[in-house]
Amino acid sequence: MSLKDRIQQDMKAAMRSGDKPRLATIRLMLAAIKQKEVDERTELGDAEVTGVLDKMTKQRRESISQFEKAGRDDLVAQEAGELELIQEYLPEPLGEAEINALIDAAMADTGATSLKDMGKVMGQLKPKLQGRADMGAVSALIKARLG
Repeated sequence: MSLKDRIQQDMKAAMRSGDKPRLATIRLMLAAIKQKEVDERTELGDAEVTGVLDKMTKQRRESISQFEKAGRDDLVAQEAGELELIQEYLPEPLGEAEINALIDAAMADTGATSLKDMGKVMGQLKPKLQGRADMGAVSALIKARLG
């Protein structure tokens, strides 16, 4: 079963059980997936769906940060709940040692020696790490090594 099909099945289950917060979040996920499909005029595969969900988790983290600064604990709780549900559909996050090993391998493969080569390294890592690591943190690790 594809990831998109799994999300749709979970939406039906949430409808049957009357779990309104879960249903609302799943609908947001499906709407984002559908929007990307309409924009690109294609059916999304699991990798693209994972990319959409990864983007949604990043948006939730940024929202939580902003709501915490504003003292809006009610909105922080809502966003945190959505973030937790979205992450259920993403692959298991990689550990720091695994990420560092992938960075080392990508730097060796591309022959990266300076910050000018960062794009090559990121280009090689993004498909492997999409949805499994915070790409902002990965970027910072690469910069630290190349800089």
